[in-house]
Amino acid sequence: MSAEAHDHAHDHAHDHDHEHHHKDTFITKYIFSIDHKMISKQYLITGIIMGIIGVGMSMLFRMQLAWPEESFKIFNFLLGDKFAPNGVMTNDIYLALVTIHGTIMVFFVLTAALSGTFSNLLIPLQIGARDMASGFLNMVSYWLFFTSSCIMVSSLFVESGPASAGWTIYPPLSALPQAIGGSGTGMTLWLVSMAVFIASSLLGSLNYVVTVINLRTKGMSMTRLPLTVWAFFITAVIGIVSFPVLLSAALLLIMDRSFGTSFFLSDIYIAGEVLHYQGGSPVLFEHLFWFLGHPEVYIVILPAMGLVSEIMATNSRKPIFGYRAMIMSILAIAFLSTIVWGHHMFMSGMNPFLGSVFTFTTLLIAIPSAVKAFNWITTLWKGNLQMNPAMLYSIGFVSTFITGGLTGIILGDSTLDINVHDTYFVVAHFHLVMGISALYGMFAGIYHWYPKMFGRMLNKNLGFVHFWVTTVCAYGVFFPMHFIGLAGLPRRYYTNTNFPLFDDLQNVNVLMTTFALVGGAFQLVFLYNFFVSIFYGKRAVQNPWRSTTLEWTAPIKHIHGNWEGEIPHVHRWPYDYSKPGHEEDFVPQNVPMMPGEEELHH
Repeated sequence: MSAEAHDHAHDHAHDHDHEHHHKDTFITKYIFSIDHKMISKQYLITGIIMGIIGVGMSMLFRMQLAWPEESFKIFNFLLGDKFAPNGVMTNDIYLALVTIHGTIMVFFVLTAALSGTFSNLLIPLQIGARDMASGFLNMVSYWLFFTSSCIMVSSLFVESGPASAGWTIYPPLSALPQAIGGSGTGMTLWLVSMAVFIASSLLGSLNYVVTVINLRTKGMSMTRLPLTVWAFFITAVIGIVSFPVLLSAALLLIMDRSFGTSFFLSDIYIAGEVLHYQGGSPVLFEHLFWFLGHPEVYIVILPAMGLVSEIMATNSRKPIFGYRAMIMSILAIAFLSTIVWGHHMFMSGMNPFLGSVFTFTTLLIAIPSAVKAFNWITTLWKGNLQMNPAMLYSIGFVSTFITGGLTGIILGDSTLDINVHDTYFVVAHFHLVMGISALYGMFAGIYHWYPKMFGRMLNKNLGFVHFWVTTVCAYGVFFPMHFIGLAGLPRRYYTNTNFPLFDDLQNVNVLMTTFALVGGAFQLVFLYNFFVSIFYGKRAVQNPWRSTTLEWTAPIKHIHGNWEGEIPHVHRWPYDYSKPGHEEDFVPQNVPMMPGEEELHH
């Protein structure tokens, strides 16, 4: 079937659907929807709820670190008498809060909410497709994510406490129910939740890949795709390659815990008792976990990079600098991300030669990342900058990405890493480069595409307040951590009062916690803006940012199939801003080329 005939058949089938489209009930429209635009909103709102839980936990354990042994009524109210007797947090619940906070933020907010929201919203709209390749699989993928979120949250209410072996759940702490308070039912629920989550992630990723390869509109070649779609596409590919490895680790750990195998357990003693395990290796688990765990950070950051590239070009009113170099760097990051996992394991007794190999590949991945950073800065250079909240968050993203990335060069070197590995230096590094940067990308995306999602505008002034307070507080929390890390303060200790050596650092902990509490409280400004604007925001025009990509050619009112009538065809690349010879300072992708006009692709 020729491509044109295929397009025609595709259009015709959808038009046919359209005429016979039965009236949506509340349940088919808002709950079991197969429309990618609705599913993206479901992902976003679920992600926001999980984010509130994750950030709330970090507030609690920051209070514990700043004022150890203090009694807080809120601890007793939220954690109960068992975990906060007389309002004083126990060490068991501290470890559990750190574990679940990490799990929720990395997987449920930064992976699922970021990719799920924007891949769903933008892939069909930006490539000119009626919907995802499979609407049904898309719906199933969201409901599996929702189910896994519910299972993870329910583990908070288990009597023995939630999983508390750290978000990386290393055995033997996670493999033996008697090893630590939360290793009983709470740990089992964690593993079941992750297995369901991975199923959701894989279904979503397969759908995104097939959609991008097969459903592009006429004229939309791979080199005319917006960088957002490139980022989502490659992110999905990395997910398909690496998530099954974590699934195998989780299933083997379930077997160790419940069926008496010993994949990850060797000769082991607990409280003088000799256990019958032999022959396994906890280091094997580390390899399996980090084989997903390192690509995971790029699964988190690449979609944010794509969103930021798009927003910067739009708000600089200039073509993105180095479009092809940006694509090549995304591909290089994808390849290299799968061969650097060992840098998380320099402390595991790894062969020093193997350590040097991982050091080399880790330092290599700094090159494509730097290419992207230089290209963003050059895109801004001499641009006609439109400073709206989305643009501020994009510039903030570049700032935190560079700040956090520089410390990655230190941690990627095995000889330097050994000195700071289990200190707050590592916490500072990955929160800035991955946590804060990815959240900034997500905020930028929400401020920019909100009119597309809800047909209304967010309040700009509240957006500015949200940005500046969040930025000052984010640096206020994570910048000092580098210094207390260099001073040797270990991470994951629920109090440092037993070590007189660290008494001088207590004031820094108080300072960071103050920033954390203020920053956390100001997220309420965003939540207010987000939920109130859905109903009362200013109505959006069709193309509020005067942008060139296809999603802004679709009508504001969400219709089944995205465009009435024919799907627009594409005649040019997605970044024709301020092009000489045109009246407007932007030329949408569906506008045919003028005689003698050249397509730019620097």
